[in-house]
Amino acid sequence: MRKGRMKSKPKHINEKLLMKDNNATNFLNKKYFYMICLFLVIATLAVYWQVLNNDFVIYDDDKYVTENTHVHKGVTFDSLTWAFTSSHASNWHPLTWISHMIDYQLYGLNARGHHLTSLLFHVANTLLLFLILVRMTGTLWQSSFVAALFALHPLHVESVAWVAERKDVLSTFFMMLTVWAYILYVKKREIKGYLLVVLFFVLGLMSKPM
Repeated sequence: MRKGRMKSKPKHINEKLLMKDNNATNFLNKKYFYMICLFLVIATLAVYWQVLNNDFVIYDDDKYVTENTHVHKGVTFDSLTWAFTSSHASNWHPLTWISHMIDYQLYGLNARGHHLTSLLFHVANTLLLFLILVRMTGTLWQSSFVAALFALHPLHVESVAWVAERKDVLSTFFMMLTVWAYILYVKKREIKGYLLVVLFFVLGLMSKPM
């Protein structure tokens, strides 16, 4: 008896099946990616939402917001000039001053609004970190664990809950954007990508003295 040979599937059929599997995997990865992002946002807001009930504190919040007449002017030519030329509170961080000026224009001395801005920056930083880690490592769950640890670790309470520490969440925001821009630059190697890296880096330095 002649042994029958198993017929292999045509190459084009195998390629179609492989493409279908890849598409299904990509769909699931995208689905999990957005679900993780949603979880990170909800978890961060749930843990830190109580800071919105806090008032200003007498330690540096007076220098940065409550008794700072330049901040009370809002965003004007005079206040911007002061922000870029002053070393008030022994710091040069014009973007931090500008963020407080914008908050004052929006919320006045309602501490809830100022805390909300800091909280939203922390949420944005968490999502950016997750995005960076996924792009660099290609792993969803490990990246989500690190991002969740960053979001919920008690070491960040001071930066989120203390209005005068706006400089920390703001500089972290631009640092994350710097890393993200560098990842894109490495992929495409375009001069405009490199200039974007430099821009975000400079903005970070203008948010918190290092």
